[in-house]
Amino acid sequence: MAGRVIAITGAFGVLGSAVARLAAEQGNRLVLIDSAATPPDGLVAACGTPLVQGGVDLTDKGSAGKALAAAFETYDGLDALINVAGGFVWQTLEDGDPAAWDRLYAMNVTTAVNASRAAMPYLRLSKAGRIVNVGANGAIKAAAGMGAYAAAKSGVHRLTESLAEELKGDGVTVNAVLPSILDTPANRLDMPDADFSAWVSPRDLAAVMLFLVSPEAQVVTGALIPVMGRV
Repeated sequence: MAGRVIAITGAFGVLGSAVARLAAEQGNRLVLIDSAATPPDGLVAACGTPLVQGGVDLTDKGSAGKALAAAFETYDGLDALINVAGGFVWQTLEDGDPAAWDRLYAMNVTTAVNASRAAMPYLRLSKAGRIVNVGANGAIKAAAGMGAYAAAKSGVHRLTESLAEELKGDGVTVNAVLPSILDTPANRLDMPDADFSAWVSPRDLAAVMLFLVSPEAQVVTGALIPVMGRV
């Protein structure tokens, strides 16, 4: 997989940074895309000389198109898109903000739709085009307070399946990982009494995602892959 060009959305976050760091260790050339203006300290240095695109609104198809076009033009190619961009809100329907449903759809589904649509022409030119999305195990059966988030991630699941069928004749695979609970500082703060060792580390999830990007995963497409740890 060394030397492949990989665009990562949500690259400045905890999971996106883990994906970027591991992809760089494997020798890939990276495009780091995020809605935040600047990457966290140390990320760019860890990734060599990536193309860094901050302040990109992927809910806008024009902005997504420009970001992916810049990726292709910079490296004269694009082999993979990893859609990490997304968001989470826990709220009950009775007490929550109804607008959160639209907001989470935009953050999780619209961003993946726009980035994937913009990347498709370039991925078709690759010898092994790949799209990897981030779904959620919590979207298989939603718990209380998870309705808006689960609905949005269900949209990511259906996008993954549909786009895999759309692109299978072009040699482009589309898959999604479905993590349980990620071991992040925010989740530790929210659930201080949990067994953190049972959770999925961002680096371990990144390893699964990068396998799906690899040529070795050429026969896997349309898969929704649970990554559960010991939850």
